[in-house]
Amino acid sequence: MKILDEFNISQFKNFKFKLLKYYSESKNFMFLDSNNLKDKYDWIFAIDCEDKIISNSKNSLFQLNKFYKKNHSNWIFGSLSYDLKNHIEILSSSNYDGINFPLLNFFVPKFLFICQDNIVKYLSHSENQRFSIEKILNLDFNFKEISSLNLKFRISKNNYFKNVSKIIQHINLGDIYEMNYCQEIYAENSVINPYDTYLKLVSISKAPFSSLYRHNNSYLISASPERFIRKINNKLFSQPIKGTIRRSKNKEEDNFLKMKLFKDDKERSENVMIVDLVRNDLSKIARRSSVNVDELFGIYSFNDLHHMISTISCDLKKNINIDEIISSTFPMGSMTGAPKYRAMELIEKYEKTKRGLYSGSIGYIEPNGDFDFNVIIRSIQYNQINKYLSILVGGAITSKSKIENEFDECFLKSKSLLKVLNFHHD
Repeated sequence: MKILDEFNISQFKNFKFKLLKYYSESKNFMFLDSNNLKDKYDWIFAIDCEDKIISNSKNSLFQLNKFYKKNHSNWIFGSLSYDLKNHIEILSSSNYDGINFPLLNFFVPKFLFICQDNIVKYLSHSENQRFSIEKILNLDFNFKEISSLNLKFRISKNNYFKNVSKIIQHINLGDIYEMNYCQEIYAENSVINPYDTYLKLVSISKAPFSSLYRHNNSYLISASPERFIRKINNKLFSQPIKGTIRRSKNKEEDNFLKMKLFKDDKERSENVMIVDLVRNDLSKIARRSSVNVDELFGIYSFNDLHHMISTISCDLKKNINIDEIISSTFPMGSMTGAPKYRAMELIEKYEKTKRGLYSGSIGYIEPNGDFDFNVIIRSIQYNQINKYLSILVGGAITSKSKIENEFDECFLKSKSLLKVLNFHHD
């Protein structure tokens, strides 16, 4: 790809949202926004496909590796659905899927916008694909309010309590130590505008891994705060979130809540179990003795929540391929539990919906081989043809879990999403 244009947008209010609106009818695009929260890029917008790989087969990662070697000098964007796990481990999934994202989808965009410190670079494969900034500046970007949807719960509150009780029994018997258990809030015959929905979401929940992603008729509308893996030169980083508490508008109470989260024994035990799991995953692809916990129990504040985030890193072995990195680390431990394999078996037993992209990942690979992929949480999945909308939300179940608290935490985490859809939970 060549840089065909470069311009400063500091004087153009809401340029990125107008740009997103202009291209929102494209059949394939990925918009990634850090919301100015200390990342390498302010935002990146990849549009249409110059080359692509879409796979639901058992050799998906092998095909991805071939695709990457063919296109390694290009920018590449892609998504990994949670059930890719079935082709990494001997697992299966038979629950309902109303969204239909492929297990793996990677593409080289036809054109690309990259914003860094208010400087936007426009890249394309063709000199003929020139860009007119005037068309963007004249657009109105305001979002329209979303009509109320008939949202339903896939699992009743009573059954949620029963299932969590059974999961705790598995833990007490030593079957697992921790499990991420999710429930679905969904709507059938729903009609939304994904662009308007995304704008409303990021207006109330500014997250460092926000995204609007379209693959044909399937959409991801996300305000994720969590990083899966990032590669810088030969260094690999993972930043799992385990530990959540609400925020307060009162500064003194807000600081108290941060300290309460930091000292919470249950949240710490959740976090350290996943840190150990990630250390084990990274050790499969790391140079000997290079796995390190850079930060343990870090408390990070977002719009409406405080999170406990730890950072683990390693130096990669020589000649490690992209498929080996993914197969060693995916799905991320923060979304499964520990031990990972048995937790995933039990997830299939107690959940009633395929997760789709939820608990999966989207991100990009740069021409120099560096990459950054998120964890898909705090997200709406939507199929425009099926008119099916899905929100999955969950939490880590441990021996210290109080079932009522776990249920309430689901709604704390989904508060922004439900607000966007004009749904209020008592």
